[in-house]
Amino acid sequence: MTDLTFLPGRTALEAVGLGVKHRRGWALRDCSFRVPAGRVCALVGPNGAGKSTLLSVAAGLRRAGAGSLSVLGRAPGGPEARPRVAFLAQDKPLYPNFTVADTLRMGEELNPGRWDRAAAERLVRQGNLPPHARVGTLSGGQRTRVALALAFGKRPELLLLDEPMSDLDPLVRHEMMAALMAEAAENATTIVLASHVLAELEGVCDYLLLIGGGRVRLAGEVEDLISAHRLVVGRHEEPGPPRAFAVHTVVESRTVGRQLTALIRPEGPLAGKWETGEPSLEDLLLAHLRAPDAPPLLTPSAEPRSAGVVAA
Repeated sequence: MTDLTFLPGRTALEAVGLGVKHRRGWALRDCSFRVPAGRVCALVGPNGAGKSTLLSVAAGLRRAGAGSLSVLGRAPGGPEARPRVAFLAQDKPLYPNFTVADTLRMGEELNPGRWDRAAAERLVRQGNLPPHARVGTLSGGQRTRVALALAFGKRPELLLLDEPMSDLDPLVRHEMMAALMAEAAENATTIVLASHVLAELEGVCDYLLLIGGGRVRLAGEVEDLISAHRLVVGRHEEPGPPRAFAVHTVVESRTVGRQLTALIRPEGPLAGKWETGEPSLEDLLLAHLRAPDAPPLLTPSAEPRSAGVVAA
């Protein structure tokens, strides 16, 4: 598929001051970020951080209470964006009395002109799912495969996935992630993947959006965010943080016995005898999740380009 959306500089998602309020308070508050088109973006955060809320707004299923959001440069859920976006919710809603074949036929009828029958049937066939089996009789992992087949078959430009692999065993999860990446590479699909399994994001996602407390904490290219941090290890016996850290941004610091381990954003050379190295993506995410008050960081590509985007 060739589309202007995938040219350099195009935007998949852009939010400015986005806010969504529940009865008990704000699920998202003053969120501003940008996700360039063609990226595989990990959407990470603790339970209740607002990940599912953000995806549902992007899919056009909820309206924002403040600010704005654009999806492929259009209003989310509008007639121009809807055919170009696929959303797979956590509960993977499917009709239990439909057979697998019925479900794929429904996908084809609902997406005239865009449906890729071969891709959808290939994903089902790889799972050895009989076409005549009713969805309600399938295991959780099998239903996930059917739901992903519906999403892939739509050939979306933007694919929104909310914990899609949570009910799969490790082997099947690995297979499905490989299929997901192959589809994304073949069609230059932008993927936003919410996941709690941090280890499965390493080497798969090239973009990151970390949300905590309803706000954006980290956003940008994974490589740039990792290179902006250093994992520091060394001997420390004095109370309080080392004086050498005073000029740097300390995300998290932990001391066990006489051994200190810290994640910092260095502002220059680090004084003292410390072992330093580049953190893994999991190191980076865990430290920021354990330190919700750490200063946020957005790389230049994640900064919104304008103060006005299409209202959500």
